[in-house]
Amino acid sequence: NPSQGEGLRCAEEFADAPCWRGEHDLSFSPGPSAGPAAANGRAGGSRGGYANEVGEAFRSLVPAAVVWLSYGVSSSYVLADAIDKGKKARDVPGPEAGRSSRVTVAVVDTFVWQALASVAIPGFTINRVCAASLYILSTATRWPLAVRKWTTTTLGLLAIPVIIHPIDRSVDFLLDSSLRKLYPSVEKPSSS
Repeated sequence: NPSQGEGLRCAEEFADAPCWRGEHDLSFSPGPSAGPAAANGRAGGSRGGYANEVGEAFRSLVPAAVVWLSYGVSSSYVLADAIDKGKKARDVPGPEAGRSSRVTVAVVDTFVWQALASVAIPGFTINRVCAASLYILSTATRWPLAVRKWTTTTLGLLAIPVIIHPIDRSVDFLLDSSLRKLYPSVEKPSSS
């Protein structure tokens, strides 16, 4: 079946995808136990960080350059958000002696969290959901290739809201268990 071979070839297109993304609003919320990333989550803010997930969902329908561009948009958001959180941490009233540490923690925590929770893990996840669905549709149906590709794209788009919170919480747990243990005790961001 030639169209089935085309579908398998399309599924292979997903294998070269990068693993990045970017849209979490890590609001700076100074408080007695709050750090620069105290309010991890996706509420508010720009939607630019979702670009690579959408790009991955459309991978079977658009040129690879469009997908890579979507990663550029998301990665730019990650960098801009890290810089913004650093500026907000710098402007918090407090002793001058701890300012540099506060800014460093804000930038590093935001950048690492965003890179993982907004770019790498969701991009990889949507890529694999779409690749698997295209492969399954290619082997289990006789649908025309265009229908299989649009179905794959639809499934990828529908998966985005489903994966958000589990990934956010998993990255919080990962950082709480690793990187955040290295921060000075006053600066530890809280994931609650």
